[in-house]
Amino acid sequence: MATKSQDRRKVRLSRALGVALTPKAAKYLEKRPYAPGEHGRTKRKQDSDYAVRLREKQRLREQYGIREKQLRIQFNEARRTQGLTGENLVEQLEMRLDALVLRAGFARTTAQARQLVVHRHILVDGQLVDRPSFRVKPGQLIHVKAKSEGIEPFQVAALGGHAEVLPPVPGYLEVELDKLQARLVRRPKRAEVPVVCDVQLVVEYYAAR
Repeated sequence: MATKSQDRRKVRLSRALGVALTPKAAKYLEKRPYAPGEHGRTKRKQDSDYAVRLREKQRLREQYGIREKQLRIQFNEARRTQGLTGENLVEQLEMRLDALVLRAGFARTTAQARQLVVHRHILVDGQLVDRPSFRVKPGQLIHVKAKSEGIEPFQVAALGGHAEVLPPVPGYLEVELDKLQARLVRRPKRAEVPVVCDVQLVVEYYAAR
């Protein structure tokens, strides 16, 4: 579980980026929809193009909870893939196992979803997968290991407890919460992915590097 200092960091980061990274941060943003610090309430000075693009890249990276190196690798792959680079990038990130564990409602936050995967509670098509970055293919079934179904986070999940603080399940996932299983039925489309980000600015950020 997240520590208090981790919670505070996520809340502060959420306010700086203007996007809720956890359910707790979402509550803070409702009360204080401005950046942290003594100048948070004042109008932000006109940011440079670089600062705007950097912030948008940070928003995307933090929503998936990945390192800069991982995002750069994903961007390079997205650029080589046919179609719009920014849309490809988000669609690829969304097929990560930890992202889908979160979207399915098995966890409350990205960090918790990653923890559940790393601690070997999650199966894909019956095979144990402990890599959060594992890319799920359309048609594959994500489900909780039978021995793990009794632990508290999954008991809460099966009753819809996490789903209450998450966006609605997107159309590319078929979820049976009571069975703690979800199937990726097709590749996500950017417009359906519940991530706050201007992907074109992310593309421009990396294109200039």
